[in-house]
Amino acid sequence: MPESRPTVLLTGGTGVLGRALIDELLPDFRIVCLRHRTPVNDPRVRELRADLMEPRLGLSGAEFTRLAAETDLVLHSAAATNWQWEPDLIRRANLDGTRTMLDLAALAGSPFFHMSTAFVANPLAPEEQERFPGAAAYLASKTEAEQAVREAPAPGVIMRPSVVMGDSVTGLIAGMQGLTRALGAIVKGQVPVMPGGPESRIDMVPQDVVARAVGDLMRGGVTGGEYWLTAGSEVLLQTEVIDACLEFADRYGPRPHPPRLIPLESVHRLLLPLIEGPTFPESLRRRFHTYAELLLVFQRALPFESSLGTPHCGRPVSKEELRQALVSNLVAWAARPGGMRGRQRTQPATVPAAPQEVAQEAVQARELAS
Repeated sequence: MPESRPTVLLTGGTGVLGRALIDELLPDFRIVCLRHRTPVNDPRVRELRADLMEPRLGLSGAEFTRLAAETDLVLHSAAATNWQWEPDLIRRANLDGTRTMLDLAALAGSPFFHMSTAFVANPLAPEEQERFPGAAAYLASKTEAEQAVREAPAPGVIMRPSVVMGDSVTGLIAGMQGLTRALGAIVKGQVPVMPGGPESRIDMVPQDVVARAVGDLMRGGVTGGEYWLTAGSEVLLQTEVIDACLEFADRYGPRPHPPRLIPLESVHRLLLPLIEGPTFPESLRRRFHTYAELLLVFQRALPFESSLGTPHCGRPVSKEELRQALVSNLVAWAARPGGMRGRQRTQPATVPAAPQEVAQEAVQARELAS
């Protein structure tokens, strides 16, 4: 019996959001996943090895044409999100990869669904761009890729999720996000200071909520427009996120001291120059630099607008749902290596003898927070 479902060509199937997208789309679509090195390993989909940074995906002209002929919709979710990469490599992956997929969509005559990020609305200041070149290249490349979609001949839908958490119920996620690790560090009491003020917001949306919105757009026949897949006015304040992490830490022992919030101008003028100095251990310097980079990009003074709950765009989420999802994500993080596995709920409040570098980190962290 011939296949009656439309065929979606999906990139990023092995990524943080990719697994949730596969689960969401499979009842209504046949899925062909483009992958580079990491196999999808899902018997429900067909996968094809390709390289987004190569002309025609590294395929022959005939293979590229055949792929376009069987494609009804293109969902481009792959992106370079590792800010430790060289900025030029990030730009090539995110911009050139988008252009190649747009070429395929034009050949196929199919609509193009582009996964961008809400944080294109949160550009870095010049000083931040210089200090965090990877984050700056990521945001710039996503902004340029959006413009490429607008200018392409294929009809294009731009979707802008905020930080994608794990599943709202199980907390599970294909790959642990940097921000989740940062929140886990708060649980462990390893973050004495954080950039931002009490009114700063951290917009996070569970992966199943994002996937549902994408599926609704594709099933609804939407072929154009820009959609914000964010918490909107229901976003959690940074202080609410910190409180949730500290309450979660109660399960494993004494509650850590809450991180001290430092105004953004002081982060650049005082905090980062201090931790980049020669007296800080390299491990502590890397940790604080990474957390500062993440939080400077992912926090925001004003809420994003949100399209969730509008026609053909999923459902809105409430603040309480987001708080519960955050706890579920912390539970999943705690069970992973590097989380809280093996720590007992009744763990005594004693500190075992530490190597010299770890003890030095603890002293300097306390001084920094005082």
